Amino acid sequence: MLRWVRYGLRRLRGKMLGALIFPSLLISSMISAGAQEVNILALGDSLTQGYGLIEADGLVPQLRGWLADRGHDVRIINGGVSGDTTAGGLARLEWSLTPEINGLIVALGGNDLLRGIDPAQARSNLTKIMEIAEQHDLKVLLIGTPAPGNYGPEYQAQFDSIFPDLADQFNALVLPDFFAGMRSGADPGAWMEGMQPDGIHPNSEGVRRNLQQIGPMVEALIVQIKAS
Repeated sequence: MLRWVRYGLRRLRGKMLGALIFPSLLISSMISAGAQEVNILALGDSLTQGYGLIEADGLVPQLRGWLADRGHDVRIINGGVSGDTTAGGLARLEWSLTPEINGLIVALGGNDLLRGIDPAQARSNLTKIMEIAEQHDLKVLLIGTPAPGNYGPEYQAQFDSIFPDLADQFNALVLPDFFAGMRSGADPGAWMEGMQPDGIHPNSEGVRRNLQQIGPMVEALIVQIKAS
C-alpha cells in the first residue's frame, strides 16, 4: 500500500512540474518569435559616411543615438563610401548584404549630380539596387538629393523624379531631400551654420537637424521590417 502511495506522489509531482515548465517554455517561445532583430544597412556616399566629422558626429552614430533615445534596439551598419556614385553603390551592394540585414537605406545620387551624370543612368543604377533589395526581401528607405538648377530645368526634373518614381514602383519609403531638416524654416544664414566650410557636407549640428526628417522615416522603416 505504501509503495502505491509513493508512486502516486511521484506522478503528481511530475505533473505539477510539467504544468509549471510548459507555460514558461511557451512564453519564452512567443517572446523569441516576436522579438525580431532589426539590422539596417545604410548604403550611401560621404553624407552617410560622415565626411569631415569625428565618428560620433556622423549621420549613422547620431541616428543610432536618436533611435536609442526613442526606445529602438536597432543595428545600423555604416555603408557610406566617400565619393560613391549610384554606380559605385550598385557595384558593392551584393557583398555588403550579409545574411542578417533585413532593411536598407539608400542615400545615393549626390556625386552623380556633382559629375553631371545622365539622370537616365542614375535611374538605371538605382533601379538595379532596388531589384537586388527586392530579391533579398528587404524593406527600403530611399533618400534623395534634389538636383540644382544649373544643369537646366529638364535635367532637374528628370533627376528629381527618380526617387518618388522608384518608391512607387517598389513600394518603398522615400524622403526626396536628404537636407530636408536643414531646409525646414531655415534662412540662408542658418543654412550655412549647419554646413562645413566646403558648403557641401553638413557639420555635426547640420546632421542633427537633418535627423529631424530622416529619423522618423527610419522609424517607419523599422515598423515595416518588424511587420514583415
